[in-house]
Amino acid sequence: MAYYITKLGITVVLVVLISEVAKRSSFIGAVLASVPLTSVLAILWIYVETGDIGRISDLSVSIVWLVLPSLVLFIALPVLLTNGVNFYLSMALSIGATALSYWLVVVVLGHFGVEL
Repeated sequence: MAYYITKLGITVVLVVLISEVAKRSSFIGAVLASVPLTSVLAILWIYVETGDIGRISDLSVSIVWLVLPSLVLFIALPVLLTNGVNFYLSMALSIGATALSYWLVVVVLGHFGVEL
């Protein structure tokens, strides 16, 4: 149980730290947020828990394929916001477009025999 509380604590501290830093400097916040902390933590936790290098390798390859559709959120959100769309609607539309992009990438990759 202590291990899971430690995992949770480290993850929460990192997310809160990034949001607090971003309030003071959007550039430094962006640098911290752009580092794939979630991926690194997930890979670390999987290795510590299982030691399964194959699982980590598979996860890493899947992450590579899914980076491009994840960028849709960061393109759509500022476009919508600068065009006067309400923040919550912009966020919802950006998340929806990102989800659609994920689906499209998975379908296209599946067509070429790549399974994630």
